[in-house]
Amino acid sequence: MPILTASDGTRLAYHRQGAGEPLLVLPGGPMRASSYLGDLGGLTAGRQVIRLDLRGTGDSDVPADPATYRCDRLVDDVEALRAHLGLDRIDLMGHSAGGSLAMLYAARHPERIRRLVLVTPNPWALGTPAAPEDRLAAARLRKGEPWFEEAFPALESWLNGTGDFTPELLPFFYGRWDRAAQEHDARADEECNDEAAEVFGSEGAYDPPATRAALSRLPAPVLVLAGELDGAPNPALAHRTADVFPHAEVAVQPGAGHFPWLDDPQWFAQCIEGFLDGAAPR
Repeated sequence: MPILTASDGTRLAYHRQGAGEPLLVLPGGPMRASSYLGDLGGLTAGRQVIRLDLRGTGDSDVPADPATYRCDRLVDDVEALRAHLGLDRIDLMGHSAGGSLAMLYAARHPERIRRLVLVTPNPWALGTPAAPEDRLAAARLRKGEPWFEEAFPALESWLNGTGDFTPELLPFFYGRWDRAAQEHDARADEECNDEAAEVFGSEGAYDPPATRAALSRLPAPVLVLAGELDGAPNPALAHRTADVFPHAEVAVQPGAGHFPWLDDPQWFAQCIEGFLDGAAPR
């Protein structure tokens, strides 16, 4: 397992899969071990996928200073990985909360980005979190599912602050609540660092006006991939995220939730590979 040492001495692990041009991938969660990404729907067949375990997650060390879990401070770890790999420019992907980290990196190091992929990104870095009504509208698309009648009231209670996040809500995050989705979710507790997640978006992590201004000048092509059934972000929010960039396009994966590579691996991998190779997104 390869290791690099961050500027503060924290040892960070990263994982290589596949062969071909490198693609650096930042996990979401926030602060979930990158193992949940798997092979990204077979994307490793044509790419060398390099997954970073953010500090305090997966095989990376816990830092001496918990304040370094903050999203803006994690940008230095991404830059350390790029330099460690000896890459002048990178193809960078961020999933979910990792999308905000990828945006902050691109804002700070635009000259290092060849292409940027944001997969179901939570655009907290832009100051545009998903609204409760977005989540509810997406949830209503699942009305025919056998679990819906029990799950929807629980979702409403969670979103209005009268209830906790409960297991009944989990199917809304997947395009299909099948065995693969259930097994994927069952690993979440052991893969997530809850302490680090609390710090990730804490005060000072984001400066939306500055980030928007920087990204409005990003010369690199950007792909924002949304799941048709995802509520955070829903396709409309994905389009608003893409509007921040001068050279961005949106792909909406049919029938997909927040983890689209699980819902239709072939569609997902072909869409990402096509974009990275310069084809127009579907």
